[in-house]
Amino acid sequence: MQNRPNIVVIMADQLAPHFTGAYGHKIAKTPHLDALARRGMRFDAAYCNSPLCAPSRFAFMSGQLISRIAAYDNAAEFRATIPTFAHYLKALGYRTCLSGKMHFVGPDQKHGFEDRVTTDIYPSDFAWTPDWEAHDERIDKWYHNMQTVKESGVAQTTFQIDYDDEVGYAARRWLFDVAREKAHDHEAPFALVASFIHPHDPYVARPEWWNLYSDNEIDMPEHVLKPEEQDPFSRRVMDGIEASYTPLTEEEVRRARRAYLANVSYFDSKIGQLVQTLDEIGELDNTIVMVTADHGDMLGERGLWYKMNFFEHSARVPLIMAGPGIAQGTAKNACSLIDLLPTFIEIAGGDEAMLGDPVDGRSLMPLARGQADPIDEAIGEYCAEMTPYPVFMIRRGSLKYIHCDPDPPQLYDVEKDPLEKINLAGDAAYAHEVTLFADEVGQRWNSEKLRADVIATQKSRHKLHAAMEAGAGEHWDYNPPSDASQQYVRNHMDWTVAAARYRFPPVES
Repeated sequence: MQNRPNIVVIMADQLAPHFTGAYGHKIAKTPHLDALARRGMRFDAAYCNSPLCAPSRFAFMSGQLISRIAAYDNAAEFRATIPTFAHYLKALGYRTCLSGKMHFVGPDQKHGFEDRVTTDIYPSDFAWTPDWEAHDERIDKWYHNMQTVKESGVAQTTFQIDYDDEVGYAARRWLFDVAREKAHDHEAPFALVASFIHPHDPYVARPEWWNLYSDNEIDMPEHVLKPEEQDPFSRRVMDGIEASYTPLTEEEVRRARRAYLANVSYFDSKIGQLVQTLDEIGELDNTIVMVTADHGDMLGERGLWYKMNFFEHSARVPLIMAGPGIAQGTAKNACSLIDLLPTFIEIAGGDEAMLGDPVDGRSLMPLARGQADPIDEAIGEYCAEMTPYPVFMIRRGSLKYIHCDPDPPQLYDVEKDPLEKINLAGDAAYAHEVTLFADEVGQRWNSEKLRADVIATQKSRHKLHAAMEAGAGEHWDYNPPSDASQQYVRNHMDWTVAAARYRFPPVES
């Protein structure tokens, strides 16, 4: 198991692949992502398994669908008993680290990572628990709304900029620490996840990124529907984010999309810094670098914003791999974030025998090597706010089927109709496919039972959150360990020894 490649995953938040140069956007400035795509594999039908931050990330970490692990929403506990790829990679001898956001909820804030070098950016408790028994009531404290779009633009800094600058710095410093240890014969492959919050709303960018673009080149949404034209689920989302009754001017939409592109470029700069650091420590040629995201952003398409639906701009994610053993090209097969855990295990030299839980994904290494893959499928589940019932998605081949018990079914051919303008569910020519998909939904899921389980966990979490707010127990927000007495130069150290330990590359004897 010698010479196994390192793994570096660079994760964005709310990045739709449509808004990157690597995936064909005409003005998006993403040179570092584009460079990775040119020397590696670009996956053109990669999806999240739930279009919301925490559920998507828990599926990514576990290789399991959210209904299997009860990861329903942004306040669902990610149980410590669920094995993650971080556990498996550590068992295979990798040194592991998380820098940045993973939106873990619950007292376990590491989930198998040996090192975690920053805090998270969002609450780790049950505060953001929805209520399906009052699904149409807004919770103003944490629901999305259109004020975020209206306030988009330029600023010198925001809490998100502060956070991502910290995440990038901490990740690069950890890589240098690993290199220092390797220089002193502490050999082990490493796996780093550097997870940034951009280009997630609020759509506010620093001037140097904002000024990369101009108003007159910003493309506007191509397919916009009025509230009365929406399918029932989209209308509920539109109502929930206040888009149904908060009009936006053309200038506000353009400003938000410009700021989003600016923040995509800012995120791209973080890719460049990490790749440069890998090069500087001599590990780039032995590292598989992956770039992905937890979900996308509608950015006004269909009249919708943010995520929380299974349309392409919300549910698709970028997925690019480059490094040893990775072919140059594009992969057409549908896949999803649950496929990354088995991919990591194969890279690390493990196999299915080491799994503590069954996983729902498959390894993407055959596709990454340019080989054929008989599987062309992505499965999605949404069990969070703005719906009273679970929403399911099956993407197979070019067809995408969306089901929610109280709503009419939706079927789209996303290759012929990428903007999903034509619902084929009522087209007689597709009656056979609709029947097959409907039967499959019934076989895969018990929607009523899942709904009851979701509501039961919501009730218990609301009660627990009230008790915790009253002082029952300590907060779960992660505090990265730090011991200043062992940093830099201290009285118990020989400063020349400390200087030699920190210097990289080390001075040759």
